[in-house]
Amino acid sequence: MIIKLQQFVLAFLLAVLISACSSIGLSNPFGAKSSEQSRNPKDATEYVCDGDKHFYVRMLNNGSDAWLIYPDHEVNLPKSSDDSRRYASGLIALVINGDATTLNDGEKIAYVNCKPQLKK
Repeated sequence: MIIKLQQFVLAFLLAVLISACSSIGLSNPFGAKSSEQSRNPKDATEYVCDGDKHFYVRMLNNGSDAWLIYPDHEVNLPKSSDDSRRYASGLIALVINGDATTLNDGEKIAYVNCKPQLKK
């Protein structure tokens, strides 16, 4: 009987403490402003393609490399020696041609009619 009474008292005190925590006003630990940060990678251009596919490109080394940014990984593509608009590494090839930019990532991914998005 004493153990059940102790368990009841413990459960009651726990419920009171938990309900008291919900009434405490906590300030934002990251500053007063709670504005949403951009999901776009810094210094990168977003390309939107047919089929609502998209990717980002950040130019590096004075245009000698294109850093290709997928949603789940990133790849460095060196500039091709025979075409100044083509960047490639292995099976991945990016041809930057204004509103007709293309990206081929082997047989599994083909991005066509990719248009660079203006930064807002």
